Amino acid sequence: MGWVDVMKKAFDFSGRARRKEYWMFVLINLLISFVVGFVDGLLGTGGVLGLLFNLAILVPTIAVGIRRMHDTDHRGWWLLVPIVGFVFLFLDTKPGPNRFGPSPKGN
Repeated sequence: MGWVDVMKKAFDFSGRARRKEYWMFVLINLLISFVVGFVDGLLGTGGVLGLLFNLAILVPTIAVGIRRMHDTDHRGWWLLVPIVGFVFLFLDTKPGPNRFGPSPKGN
C-alpha cells in the first residue's frame, strides 16, 4: 500500500495497517517535508509552507498510526503514551484476525 492509498483512507480510523504501510507513509512524508522546507527557504516564506503541509497530513498521520496500533492488537490511545506507543509501531502484525479486523498480511 502506497502513500496515495493511505491518503485515500485519511479519515478511516478503523481497520489495520501493516508496518510497511505505516513506515512508507512516514518516509514519504519526511521526504516531502525536506522538499517543502527547501522551497520555504528559497521563497523566504518563514515556514508557512511547512506549516500548511504539516496541517494537511495531521489527520492522515493520526489515522494511519491508530490503524497501526490496531494491527498490533492495541487500542489507538496508546499513541498518546510517547515511548510505549512508539515501540508498538515497530511490532509485527498479530497473525490472523483480531478485534479490529482481518490481518492485512492475509495470514
